Formats: sequence, structure tokens, C-alpha cells
Amino acid sequence: MSGAQLSVTDQRRATRHPVDHPVIGEHRTRGDVPLHISNISAHGFMVSGAPVLGRGDRVIVRLPSIGRIEAYCIWTADERAGFQFERIIRLDDFEAMIEALQPNPRLRRRG
Repeated sequence: MSGAQLSVTDQRRATRHPVDHPVIGEHRTRGDVPLHISNISAHGFMVSGAPVLGRGDRVIVRLPSIGRIEAYCIWTADERAGFQFERIIRLDDFEAMIEALQPNPRLRRRG
């Protein structure tokens, strides 16, 4: 029996790391969209102060240690929006990205 695929609910339980990271999202029809990532996991991220984006909208963002990665909007609420990456980020790349985004070690979650 192989490993189980994560459901959306299981993915939402993935450890989310608080960050304060402005980024430009490349949107197919809206062009460059300023986004502010407030938390991130290996599966996706949440933005605050989101411009008008809807479920299913896709953006490409550039992240430290990861480079360009596509994500699609899976939920919106008030001025927040949640995005899921098109692929899961490798653990070593994810850890390097968190170290770059959270230079203060006290902010980093352990284990």
C-alpha cells in the first residue's frame, strides 16, 4: 500500500509559518498584482490585503530558494486569500526559504 494522498483538509493542517513578505504575483489577465504573504506552508500561502482575486485565479510568484512557482486561489475572505502551490515544495528548499523569510530564529517553528 502506497502513501495516502493529502486531502485539502489535511493540507490545511500542514504547519503554517508566519511571514511578512511582499511579492509580485503575475496574473494572466491582470498583469502584475502586489501581494503580501502573511503565512506559508509547503502546500501554499495566505495573503492579506488581497486585491480582487477570485477562487481559481492563478498567479506566479517568486520565492527565496524556490524561484518561480505557480499557485491558484482556493479561498477568499474579506481581504485575505489562500493559495495552493501547483506542486509541493521539497523539504530542503522549504527550510531554506523559511530561513530567508524569517531571519529571526525565534519566529521559526520547531519540528
